[in-house]
Amino acid sequence: MELLAVLAMAFYLLAAFACVHNLLNPQNPGRRYGLLAALFALALHSLWLFNTVVLVPDGQNLSMLNVASIVSLIICLLMTMLVSRFNVWLLMPVVYGFAGLLLAADFLLPGYYTMHIETRPEILLHIGLGLLSYSLLNIACLLAILLSFLDNRLKKHKLTNLPAMPPLMTIERNLFRLIFVGVLLLTLSISSGLFFLQEMFSPGKAHKAVLSILAWCVYVGLLWGHHRLGWRGRKVIWTSVAGSVLLTIAYFGSRFVREVLLGS
Repeated sequence: MELLAVLAMAFYLLAAFACVHNLLNPQNPGRRYGLLAALFALALHSLWLFNTVVLVPDGQNLSMLNVASIVSLIICLLMTMLVSRFNVWLLMPVVYGFAGLLLAADFLLPGYYTMHIETRPEILLHIGLGLLSYSLLNIACLLAILLSFLDNRLKKHKLTNLPAMPPLMTIERNLFRLIFVGVLLLTLSISSGLFFLQEMFSPGKAHKAVLSILAWCVYVGLLWGHHRLGWRGRKVIWTSVAGSVLLTIAYFGSRFVREVLLGS
């Protein structure tokens, strides 16, 4: 099992270096080799997580780092599928590199937080919808940061030394598509939690529900502001980042305090 993690990290590193090489050499026809390395990394990462999360005695190990590693896997998979269509190669070294770092942290600092979701499929549905919506909205956050970076470079007339990038309007359009789908999934996740989980607002868990609902309000407000008031530019970027930060605190804030700071 250790070999799976080491090989996955190596292939993530290889994929990141290949993407950097392709960005520096835009005429290089070997772009597919970076994607091939990424596919090997994703496959090995998936196998390692299956062994670490599912094939453990007495339930499923959903520790904070395991969940973060699952999210990074989903983000890498979705970004690998969308990168050619969205033409956001500039983000891929960051995506693959961060996934490799999270995998390394999960491998070197194993944690244990056992759950029994096999006995309650509604919890699996709730968790699955939550992780997928969180992944999509974090990809939207990455696009918002890329949009801010390119807009700043454009204002300083420094885009000429960057690889070919899609128009800013195209990035913004894809950003709102991702936010719309992410909000739909987040709505289903919150609704399933309200319907199936009686302990959703119990002490120790209420903050997650409250922050998730606040993040939902932020994203819905962003979609409404864009559609009705024509919000663009900095408002869109900062609101998207704020929503992502709220969700991150909701999903990992208390887990970080309990598992890392308190060690329980």
